[in-house]
Amino acid sequence: MEVEGPTEDAVPIIVEFTGGLELLFANQRKHNLLLPRLDENGNQINLAYLVRYLCKNLMKDRREEIRPGILVLINDADWELEGREEHELKPNDDILFVSTLHGG
Repeated sequence: MEVEGPTEDAVPIIVEFTGGLELLFANQRKHNLLLPRLDENGNQINLAYLVRYLCKNLMKDRREEIRPGILVLINDADWELEGREEHELKPNDDILFVSTLHGG
């Protein structure tokens, strides 16, 4: 569920896709989202919530997981250092998904 207009109950998030991943999102590289602060269970939203949201609402391919070969950066830091899917999203987090798989 995307929240309309900024409120204290919403978290603005920037999501970017590169390395060919933008093809899964209607060729749009950058998405500015305003998400609810809490998930359906009343918990602070995290990266796992964001991935489910992206898969359900924006992605044309219906996978609901981060596949091998996808680098995820949270505010320019490797998501491994930030708690992976458990990272709680904060206002203005910049999440970058980069495909490291190359054809050829």
